[in-house]
Amino acid sequence: MLFNFNSYKYARSLHRIYSRVHLNMPPKLELIAAACENMGIGVNGNLPWRLKAEMAYFTRMTTNTRNKNKRNVVLMGRRTWECIPEKYRPLKDRINMVLTSQSLNYGDDAIACKSILHALDVISEMQNEVERVWVIGGSSVYKSAMESPHFGRLYLTRIKKKFECDTFFPSIPNDLVLIEDSTVPQGIQEEKGIEFVYEVYERR
Repeated sequence: MLFNFNSYKYARSLHRIYSRVHLNMPPKLELIAAACENMGIGVNGNLPWRLKAEMAYFTRMTTNTRNKNKRNVVLMGRRTWECIPEKYRPLKDRINMVLTSQSLNYGDDAIACKSILHALDVISEMQNEVERVWVIGGSSVYKSAMESPHFGRLYLTRIKKKFECDTFFPSIPNDLVLIEDSTVPQGIQEEKGIEFVYEVYERR
């Protein structure tokens, strides 16, 4: 049997290309949000409810990493960034990234990006630093992330009560299905007489 050296070189080149592409692929987008019965997520730039357990869940999910040498990205729109109280900006122990069409410089607090694709390009160059990418709002950013081919999961807290809201979570696509995640508390939770449940969705 004759050995085709050219074919071998071609296969090696393809392997190097695919390996480089794989290594530079950013993590999937993971959305995290809380919505009440009318799918409201905010009013006047604030959360309509104050649930310490739910906020602790948000902090744990978006902060914790398996690799202690890496951090998670929290990706948000400009208005979401501006709605975070100054004393909590940037969100601690996470890489803050802000989507904006404006030419803004957040210094060491956050990385400004023009779009989700731009953010993913930046993240792909930070592979040694980033473990997960969490999309934290607002409504239009959630919608774009769910429509993106880079969508991974939606972590949605369902608040079992109606609140007055002026900002709403977008419609959840029909091809998203409920799954279980061992890191997410199961069953109905309750605080201050308000019931809520943690849900996780993936594209089927």
